[in-house]
Amino acid sequence: MTALAVRFQHIAKRFLGVQALDDVSLGVAEGSCHALCGENGAGKSTLGKVLAGIHAPDAGTLFVHDREVRFASPRDALAAGVGMVHQELAFCENMTVAENLLLGAIPRRRGFVRQVELERRAAEMLANIGAEIDVRTPVSKLTIAQQQLVQIATAVSGGAKIIVFDEPTSSLSQAEADRLYSLIERLKHSGVTCIYVSHRMPEIFKLCDTVSVLRDGRHVATRPITELTESDLVTMMIGRPLGEYLPQSNDAQSGAELLRVDRLSVTGKFHDVSFSIRAGEIIGLAGLVGAGRSEIAHTLFGLDTPTSGAISVDGRVVTIDSPRSAMRFGIGLVPEDRKRQGLVLGESGLHNTSLPILDRLSRMMFVKRDEERELATKFFSKLSVRTPSITAPVAGLSGGNQQKVVLARWLAAASRILILDEPTRGVDVGAKAEIHALIRDLAARGNAVLLISSELPEVIALSHRVLVMRQGQLVAEVSHADATQEKLLRLMAGVGASSAA
Repeated sequence: MTALAVRFQHIAKRFLGVQALDDVSLGVAEGSCHALCGENGAGKSTLGKVLAGIHAPDAGTLFVHDREVRFASPRDALAAGVGMVHQELAFCENMTVAENLLLGAIPRRRGFVRQVELERRAAEMLANIGAEIDVRTPVSKLTIAQQQLVQIATAVSGGAKIIVFDEPTSSLSQAEADRLYSLIERLKHSGVTCIYVSHRMPEIFKLCDTVSVLRDGRHVATRPITELTESDLVTMMIGRPLGEYLPQSNDAQSGAELLRVDRLSVTGKFHDVSFSIRAGEIIGLAGLVGAGRSEIAHTLFGLDTPTSGAISVDGRVVTIDSPRSAMRFGIGLVPEDRKRQGLVLGESGLHNTSLPILDRLSRMMFVKRDEERELATKFFSKLSVRTPSITAPVAGLSGGNQQKVVLARWLAAASRILILDEPTRGVDVGAKAEIHALIRDLAARGNAVLLISSELPEVIALSHRVLVMRQGQLVAEVSHADATQEKLLRLMAGVGASSAA
């Protein structure tokens, strides 16, 4: 029998009245890649954080290499050889990449930082995972994908023999994800045990040897991956059959043109971009990280000011110089980074949902609380948001449920033009199918949807047309019928494909 690197025995953990883990017992074989699967709020990340010393269990025992351990902090866990790559990124954003990578171990001489040595070590850490990032760059200037790579480099270079990967590819392009897959294979061959938390079925079946399923904080089953199909695993996770993981897109029932972009540019971000979206259309925006997709979204929502070009809504040229003006024209944005850009974490789900439409819910400067509560309850129910109550702070919700709150906000605002930037990032398969169905329903009701996603199967399945960005320029438009992963990847990378319009 293979030795166990980790053994959880009757682990329990409770937060603010929510039982996150309830009597969880399972083992992880040494040198394996072991998947933890389940819906949002099932307890996967909490179990990983117990192992990484972030949370102390309320009950139960943790064993690492057959030795009982009690970690009071992540430092204790790392000393025992346990590291973690977190889904939710946390950095000292005013410091450089090099300083963040070596925080706590910055090389010094006579009280002064050895800058050359600091940057050399940091560059080596990034090279180990195949990431090309200037280590002198402040972390605040990095994209979400680049920040995720920095975090992976920190965990891998720390010498850990057990690494928890919590949604490590949620913001990575396909090329970056492929490099991560190769890295995990190398880690396994060198004897490192990987615990892999992910909602993405293909990568679980590609990387993992064994899968453990959690549901509502309890351990449902542990099975070799070779004994399961994707359908079996989804059914175990959500407790019911899931008809289709990614629904096929309907034919577009196009109406009037709602949004037009003419030769739009923002210096240093994207250049000369033109496209339009009609009522009832879902337009996919594909491209590698840094191609300019999110920057276009930010400009359409008034977060960036265009240096040239025009934006038209309902056939009329408009000036969008702030999110307030974007909302006035019926534009809503679900941003890529929900924590920094999409939510007020200390506020409740109720207040986060009503925030853009307080003027509609107010009378003589007073909010009509009954209407506010009724509206939030309606959309929380529609999106199956799992929360102790609509008045609970969103900071305590799982990542997927936080994403649903952001979606609920724009549904409540009745936005006619929806820009969805990575709308299913960190969302479980059940919720992902619900969000896909919701996107299709929004289009069927006459909304215009601009969908930005790093998951090409998602873009292909949902979009009526796919626009391909490369290095800040729009290089191709591909119909739903002609869109394949291979074709889009070639266009995104500029390899063996023409820039067809």
